[in-house]
Amino acid sequence: MSTAQVAVTTKSDWTSDQEVRWCPGCGDYGILLAVQTLMPELGVNPENTVFISGIGCSSRFPYYMNTYGMHSIHGRAPAIATGVATARPDLDVWVITGDGDGLSIGGNHLIHALRRNVNLNILLFNNRIYGLTKGQYSPTSEIGKVAKSTPMGSVDAPFNPLSVALGAEASFVARTHDLDRQHMMDTFRAAHAHKGASFVEIYQNCNVFNDGQFDEITKKSARDEMMINLVHGEPITFGTDGQRGVVMGNDGQLRLVELADVAAENILVHDATRDDPSLAFALARLNSDDASPTPFGVFRDIQRTEYASAVNDQVIAASEAKGPADLQALLRSNGTWTV
Repeated sequence: MSTAQVAVTTKSDWTSDQEVRWCPGCGDYGILLAVQTLMPELGVNPENTVFISGIGCSSRFPYYMNTYGMHSIHGRAPAIATGVATARPDLDVWVITGDGDGLSIGGNHLIHALRRNVNLNILLFNNRIYGLTKGQYSPTSEIGKVAKSTPMGSVDAPFNPLSVALGAEASFVARTHDLDRQHMMDTFRAAHAHKGASFVEIYQNCNVFNDGQFDEITKKSARDEMMINLVHGEPITFGTDGQRGVVMGNDGQLRLVELADVAAENILVHDATRDDPSLAFALARLNSDDASPTPFGVFRDIQRTEYASAVNDQVIAASEAKGPADLQALLRSNGTWTV
């Protein structure tokens, strides 16, 4: 965040004058509202905030935020945002991407931004379909997905976005969904507070080309039984009456149990700050399908060196060793500058 004085803002200060052009009923509206509502609470200024997107329905997002931003090229938002965050570490930089933009053509850029731990807030809208290009299957579509590009059903095994992020050693990994504004805001707030690369997967409904994909999990009537809310330091329980929980077996596998059948001390206590990502990875893969209870919340939140800080330390060290830079001397030297 910039050291400049922070002004008191309201949602309207963060809302641009552009007409929002998503399909009526799209889950993107809920995400946009959550972000615009949250921003005044973060203690930042619009002029010190940047939203960068790639290509896709989600990538129209920067138009609707009254901040600096860029609607960039397909899959390259993390690379462009890395440059902004490294050159201007005083700025708040957000990346808006989708399952197609971020995990297909942009997969390489995404994983390297995460492994480098660049100070970015990455929001990945996952609707498991290509919406902008009218309904082709995406890298997160389930096996057997019948779409315009897979009329006989997809034979591809899908990505689990959280598994990808954890495999890339992301220091902050979370999941939320577009039907719960408060949960989104709480998750985005935690991501913003984290120093380093924050990755948030958002279950987002595409009501035109993939309507109801997450209904069995995220609809209000299903949430008590199907959503496992992860809270750091608390036992992992769920159910209408909190009657179910998660345990780890002697084989290291996580299982869902009835609390009446196990001792209370056997219920797994969530530790988002655990450095080893294996448990977070297991939680990310706890749901076997969309008819299985699914974890939401912050899976991992650890501290490690942030990229721009490390780069800046090197620049300072090099400057101290070589003395003040002299561009004209370099140009006249007919050589190259070396350490």
